Amino acid sequence: MADASGETLCFPLHEDQIANIGRASTNRIVLTDEKCSRYHCEVFHSSTGWKLRDRSSRNGTYVNFEQVKQDHALAEGDLIRIGHTLLRFTSDVKADMQAPAPLVDGETSLDMLAGDHWDHSASIVRRQKRSSYRDAPAEKTDEGRSGLQLSRLYQMALEMGNTKSAQELADIVLDGLVGITGADIGAVLMRQDYGSTRLDEARLERDLVISSYRSLNGETYKRVSRSLSQQVFETAEAILAFDVSQTEGLTRSRDSLNDIQAKSLIVAPILDGSETYGLIHLYSTNLENPLDADSLDYTLAVADQLAVALKNLQQRQSLQEGLKRMKSENLQLRQQLAIESELVGRSAAMQQLRETISLVAPTDAVVLIRGESGVGKELVARAIHDNSRRKEAPFVCMNCAALSESLLESELFGHEKGSFTGATGQKPGKFEQAHKGTLFLDEVGEMSPSIQAKFLRVLEGHPFERVGGSTSLHVDVRLVAATNRNLEEAVRQMTFRKDLYFRLQVLEIVVPPLRDRGEDIPVLADYFARRLAQKTGRRVHGFSPSAMARLMDYHWPGNIRELQNTVERAVVLCAGEYIESANIQLSKLQASAETGELPAAPSAPLREQSMEEVEKGHILRTLELTEGNKSRAAQILGIERSTLDRKLKKYGLKVPRET
Repeated sequence: MADASGETLCFPLHEDQIANIGRASTNRIVLTDEKCSRYHCEVFHSSTGWKLRDRSSRNGTYVNFEQVKQDHALAEGDLIRIGHTLLRFTSDVKADMQAPAPLVDGETSLDMLAGDHWDHSASIVRRQKRSSYRDAPAEKTDEGRSGLQLSRLYQMALEMGNTKSAQELADIVLDGLVGITGADIGAVLMRQDYGSTRLDEARLERDLVISSYRSLNGETYKRVSRSLSQQVFETAEAILAFDVSQTEGLTRSRDSLNDIQAKSLIVAPILDGSETYGLIHLYSTNLENPLDADSLDYTLAVADQLAVALKNLQQRQSLQEGLKRMKSENLQLRQQLAIESELVGRSAAMQQLRETISLVAPTDAVVLIRGESGVGKELVARAIHDNSRRKEAPFVCMNCAALSESLLESELFGHEKGSFTGATGQKPGKFEQAHKGTLFLDEVGEMSPSIQAKFLRVLEGHPFERVGGSTSLHVDVRLVAATNRNLEEAVRQMTFRKDLYFRLQVLEIVVPPLRDRGEDIPVLADYFARRLAQKTGRRVHGFSPSAMARLMDYHWPGNIRELQNTVERAVVLCAGEYIESANIQLSKLQASAETGELPAAPSAPLREQSMEEVEKGHILRTLELTEGNKSRAAQILGIERSTLDRKLKKYGLKVPRET
């Protein structure tokens, strides 16, 4: 058959079936010729052979250019003209077919159909590359169905725009095809590896997977033959076929579509340019409502939308993956910058500390930071918080050694109005303030036993009450604790609870003293000098060699805190662009230590001493050195004034000439 547009196709006839011809979609052969009636004519087999009968058409039916008035016996090679459409009655599908008009791009000629890619035994009645929905609206005889299809296409376009996976797209497509086209079974098959590379049948079988499947009657899905799918892939043409259950070559085996009694099928490529994403398979088992040319046209339109949606989905997913990767890289860089910006130093010990923080931070485990006073334990705690999932939540700090027992309990757990003298209103404690965030408790080893017990219960997930309150409170807090105290010795002396010790000992980070990482001293000194110079507007560019040598030779008992104070004092005293040795004022404790003698220390041979005895002697000698100035002594010792007071009370020491 060849119509005025140049489209040619072949339609096999069966003796037990009548081939109705007309514009109505229920005809076996559907023509879009405007001069064709809805039910124009029919071809049927009688005892004397094949005959054609006109069905009172408006413009008549012609055989070999003579109008048919009654049943007309057809002979080999007869030409049937219906309007601008020519049909040849022949048993030779390779016979030449002269179309009344030139073929247009995108249509399939009879010669192409007669080539190696066409299965001669298959009842393929129509091949089509391009949907008419791409073109300007054409006149439709079945306006209701056309309107329904257009409405469904619009709905699908909206739904496809919100999908997040190829599976969702396939589901939407089948919901819009099965039923509305006359198909009662449908499937969308997707290629696992997209691309325009040619596929042989074996590779196509492996590469095509069922993405979605629908059956109105609960039938099991059966694939069409691999050769037919291969044809659709290679020609990029959709296929409409009838009499599927009686035709060999359309299925993978003779019985597969016979099992579901498929009467007609459509195989359409999901194609965007040269990219073939997969196939759409539609089957109809209803002889009274077969798939037709309109169904094929509509399926191609849906396949076009699906191809565009899949391409857009791929692009969105690619952008999302790229954005996710960039965010991850950005986060890693920010985390590294956050750690490096505060934890200054390039020694191996500092590098190891940064690596430990990066491993510990993402977890919610309790962290115990240990190290001498002044090494920067709070900076480590903040780095852990800033690199955790809680970084947007509060980071709350508290020094447990700075408050008395009653005030410490109130600060930690909060209090109600009137719970004690001076409690003029309700106050949330540090635990409540740190909800969803991180609570950093410095000098945790200085807690009294009663506070330790209540603190332990909160760590174990139990609710707590504010001081003077009765309402149970629950919080989600990550705890980071720090101490410069020997907790093991405190546990042995029963001044620190063993169960609390083990609860804190989940992850331990030891911050090395400054004397053990001397290579960091120049880096830290330059960092502090630049920061203060920028803040004060001083034009200080660094240290003279003699000044830096003096810093490197010092033992730094007060660690980084002492170094920071020393550098800041030197910047203030510096009159030039470089800090000189004379601008650096170091503790007198160092000068005494260099000679091996401490002021007021009796000369005596080394004897066995406990740490407490050594600490008591060291505190006394420092106080004598400062002439009883506890603030100055605490600075030299690298501890808080309150910590010094507590140690004096603990050891029963009296301050000489206290000022």
